[in-house]
Amino acid sequence: MDKDYFTIYVDADSCPVKDEVLYLAEKYQVATVFVSSYAHELNVPSFVKRVTVDTDKEAVDLYVTNHIKGNDVCVTQDHALASILLAKNAVVISPKGELYREETIQQLLDYRFLSQKQRRMGGKTKGPKAFTNQNRQLFFNELEKVIKNEQENEKKARNNKT
Repeated sequence: MDKDYFTIYVDADSCPVKDEVLYLAEKYQVATVFVSSYAHELNVPSFVKRVTVDTDKEAVDLYVTNHIKGNDVCVTQDHALASILLAKNAVVISPKGELYREETIQQLLDYRFLSQKQRRMGGKTKGPKAFTNQNRQLFFNELEKVIKNEQENEKKARNNKT
C-alpha cells in the first residue's frame, strides 16, 4: 500500500484489535506497521509492514518512537509510550477506543506509578477491566473517525500547497 497520508503503527504484542486495524487500514488505504517482538508470531496481509524486534522490554516502544512522525497514529495500551508519542504530535489511541491526550496523560502515568509502587511493597492493586465487545466497537468507531480526520487534514494541507 502506498503511503498517501499517514501511517498507523500498532504495538502488536498484546493488541486485541488487530483485525479492526487491518479492516480499516485496507478500507481507507492507510499504510500500516505492526511492531512486535520475536516472541509473538504475527500473520498479517501483504499490504501491512511487519517489523519484528528483540524481546527486550522496551524494544517495540523504541522502534515506534524512532519511526513515528507527527500526525501518524499509534494503537497502544502503554501509557508511557503514549506520553512520548503525544510529545511528537502523534495521535495515540488505546485498544479500548480512548484517545490519549496531553491534558490527561500525566494522571494516567501517576496512577500507573502509584500502582507499581504499591505492588512492590507487597500490596495488591486492581488489574485492568476485561476487554469487551463494547470496547472493540468503540475502538473501531474511534479509529475510523481518526483516519477520516487525518485524511481530511492531509487533503487540506496538499490543497494549501498548490
